[in-house]
Amino acid sequence: MKRLIITSILLIFILSAHAAYLLIPMDVIQKNHLKAYGIAYWTLEREVEVSWLLNYRGGSFMCRYYEQVEQEIKIRGVSYEIIADVQAAQIIREISSPEVNMDEIKLHKAPKIAVYSPKNKLPWDDAVTLALTYAEIPYDVVYDVEVMEGVLPMYDWLHLHHEDFTGQYGKFWRSFRNAAWYKEEVRVNEETAGLLGFSKVSQMKLAVAKKIRDFVAGGGYMFAMCSAPDSFDLALSADGVDIVDVMFDGDPIESGAQQKLNFDNTLAFANFSIVTNPNIYEVSDIDVTESRPRTINENNDFFTLFDFSAKWDPVPTMLCQNHLQVIKGFMGQTTAFNKDLIKPNILIMGEYKAANEARYIHGEYGNGTFTFYGGHDPEDYRHLVGDPPTDLNLFPNSPGYRLILNNVLFPAAKQKKRKT
Repeated sequence: MKRLIITSILLIFILSAHAAYLLIPMDVIQKNHLKAYGIAYWTLEREVEVSWLLNYRGGSFMCRYYEQVEQEIKIRGVSYEIIADVQAAQIIREISSPEVNMDEIKLHKAPKIAVYSPKNKLPWDDAVTLALTYAEIPYDVVYDVEVMEGVLPMYDWLHLHHEDFTGQYGKFWRSFRNAAWYKEEVRVNEETAGLLGFSKVSQMKLAVAKKIRDFVAGGGYMFAMCSAPDSFDLALSADGVDIVDVMFDGDPIESGAQQKLNFDNTLAFANFSIVTNPNIYEVSDIDVTESRPRTINENNDFFTLFDFSAKWDPVPTMLCQNHLQVIKGFMGQTTAFNKDLIKPNILIMGEYKAANEARYIHGEYGNGTFTFYGGHDPEDYRHLVGDPPTDLNLFPNSPGYRLILNNVLFPAAKQKKRKT
């Protein structure tokens, strides 16, 4: 018995001496993919470098062993492995081989995150804030006043809540103009516009959109979902043109507004048309919700992620890390983007090819980047106004939500320049 105890102690000592790394696998064995991103962020906050192992077991994370980190992993219920130096070195050698589509990206600093979101309560949730809260990643909420006051350069990453940057309140006028929440939204926006010196909400939203565009040009990372991407570009294209009807701003749409749009001002889309009918929720034909085939439904709506080269194209590879390549679709006020209206320099990362839809796109502007993701909630196929928020405790392995959190960690990367 004594010999057995001594042998056990020696084994424990040997394992402790060589168990120098923590590996968080992100393949199908991971119990909680979403909280794993929170662990990576938490570790970076403590100035511990994290390796993102692109295409290795679903995009796993690895860092040096620290007891504090292990305890936090246990508390959050994330799957992990303790591996020795020699095993970690073997993994790095394996993924560095030119024969495999894998690579290591170093994450070195936790990005400072802002969410552009209204302060008043609205009857819908936001997938990004749900993901950040569930993953326990801290963020600040900013809105029109803060943006116009110039706070954005303080942040590395900005998410655009399901906003309508045209100043038409999501065109909910038809169905909800008598609802208390809609009236309150109009009141608050008009009051804020006046406070900031604008005579119309549409003018304020355009000014905010231009500030956000400047943030990206200056090196910021911007992410947007649902109605924000297409309304953002539409607002920018209509700089100096009144595209808002009388029920929204007190006067009719400017004559010949469509012909006056300037697509040089936009980030991702061009040659689109305004939807002027106030009784249709669409602001433009960028979105495909109304035009997609009626045969598409919850049972057959899927989109496919592109397979990029980890060594040659690390940026889209990071943004597409997942344990699944085919993702179930989900609708929103903007469900997906018409591929014919996407600028040629924009990278399509996820598509429903048969329907000519892009669901997940990425581009560069100035010194920064932006990513647009169609749909409202990856785990609620048709999220309606007033529906309760999704409980992510029920979806800890959501591949659709993983795409959001890939973008959150993306600014932390020491990015390699594309090879030529």
